[in-house]
Amino acid sequence: MLLVVWGCACHQAFACTNFLFTKSTTKDGSTSITYAADSHVLYGELYHWPAANWPAGSYVDIYEWDTGHFLGKIPQVSHTYGVIGNMNEHQLAIGETTYGGRSELHHQAGAIIDYGSLIYLTLQRARTAREAIVVMTNLVEEYGYYSEGESFSISDPNEVWIMEMIGKGEGEKGAVWVARMVPDGYVCAHANQARITTFPLEGRSSISSDKIKNIYDKEVTTVYAKDVISFAKQKGFYPQYAPNKDFSFSDTYAPVDFSGARACEIRVWAFFNEVNPDMAPYWGYAKGTDIQRDGKGYVTNRMPLWVKPSRKLDILEIMDFMRNHLEGTELDMRKDPGAGPYECPYRWRPMSYSVDGKKYVMERTTATQQTGFSFVSQSRSWLPDAIGGIIWFGVDDAANSVYFPMYSAATEVPYAYAVGNGSMMQFTDKAAFWVFNQVSNLTYTRYNAIHPEVRAKQKELENRYKSYVQMTDAAALSMIEQKPELAVGYLTDFSCNTGNQLAATWKDFYGYLFTRFMDGNIKTPIPGEKNPKVENPPLPEWYLRTITNYMGNKQEVTE
Repeated sequence: MLLVVWGCACHQAFACTNFLFTKSTTKDGSTSITYAADSHVLYGELYHWPAANWPAGSYVDIYEWDTGHFLGKIPQVSHTYGVIGNMNEHQLAIGETTYGGRSELHHQAGAIIDYGSLIYLTLQRARTAREAIVVMTNLVEEYGYYSEGESFSISDPNEVWIMEMIGKGEGEKGAVWVARMVPDGYVCAHANQARITTFPLEGRSSISSDKIKNIYDKEVTTVYAKDVISFAKQKGFYPQYAPNKDFSFSDTYAPVDFSGARACEIRVWAFFNEVNPDMAPYWGYAKGTDIQRDGKGYVTNRMPLWVKPSRKLDILEIMDFMRNHLEGTELDMRKDPGAGPYECPYRWRPMSYSVDGKKYVMERTTATQQTGFSFVSQSRSWLPDAIGGIIWFGVDDAANSVYFPMYSAATEVPYAYAVGNGSMMQFTDKAAFWVFNQVSNLTYTRYNAIHPEVRAKQKELENRYKSYVQMTDAAALSMIEQKPELAVGYLTDFSCNTGNQLAATWKDFYGYLFTRFMDGNIKTPIPGEKNPKVENPPLPEWYLRTITNYMGNKQEVTE
């Protein structure tokens, strides 16, 4: 997503978060990736490209995803797959986070493929994660890479991969990159800081200039651009005579600094810490206060690329990982004075400030107010593709949103989430994005009073949807062998009805919250009475002391 920075001197990207789950880490055996698309100017909507056949000689126009600027056109393939959001009809899902990396590699004259187009073109052209890597790397090699450094999450029903890519800058078309399959039984994550360091140098896993070499061999779990190391040496990023085996992609192309740890890696740490009890030693690194380096400048105390969770994870639990505000840590966003008397775990921008010549930062957590949309994918290998793929989709801040199940083989999307139904500067109460923003922004005003009600409603609905999915799966299975088009129609109707009904439910919920909490009161109906009970909980003592310390005796009551 678009870059958000801590001051002019900070080059790191502070948008988007991805968590990756392999089959053996989930209770039902599905693979999963999560993605929060965070930008203050991103309108949350659910993209849809229907499957299509294209005549020879067709072209596709490429527009930069972030800005809508026209970049060029490329030849269209003969058949494109149906895509719902960031998942296609074959249960392939792709997410991303922007890490930026070396600024001299950011711009490439004549490049056509930006990171957003790369994702959505690939979803229309690939069936598996390995095939997606082939498509993505071939596209940027042939047409140039327009964007800054990116980490991609790529999953299919059986495998989950992390791929990191950065352009070659001016003078040379394309990009350098490394992709690694997450070992089954492990989870991975990235949040705007490149995370692949050293990697196995297997000759058979490299990629030639025109085709993948052995990537479809299941024993191959690492692939990389043929010049990922030689290009770094050519540019002086890595010593000419240093051993290739010691080469680190992240430390070379996107070195970690304070902001890369404190605003980015800390989100990875928060997730890892929720699933693995051994993350305490990395807390100093994640805060940016203990970054240790060797003679090459490489960080020596980084977190592992993936960790083994201590338990199997439920889909509802995975959703909740996207709602973290560093709760339970010394940086818990609810517990410092910036949270105000109502313990609000959000801070408006800018994220940095100075006092008496010293610079300070406020935390960037996984859940954030500027999320346009987020999702949790489920790819289920034991089901036909038409049933197995679900993208649990939500708009706005994940902590105050609700994920609803959208089958990825559906042929329509709910009107409440459809492209063109409202925009960032066009309000409509028919669009889920605006309905959810109304609830979120009301919640921020008195978080510790309002959010518990939001949370209860959120979990009520998501638990209900999980049960609905089990019944919907069974019904679709009963009809798919005899009438597959009927099954797809059934799943489309279920997804659209659920999404539209959710938006209507949340609109009514906003009305309930507004009447209950308006004007600083908390009102509760009294059966049989015209007027409700009105409560005004006292403000916390620390807050009152802060006021009196500032005001002195100006507000003191005297007899």
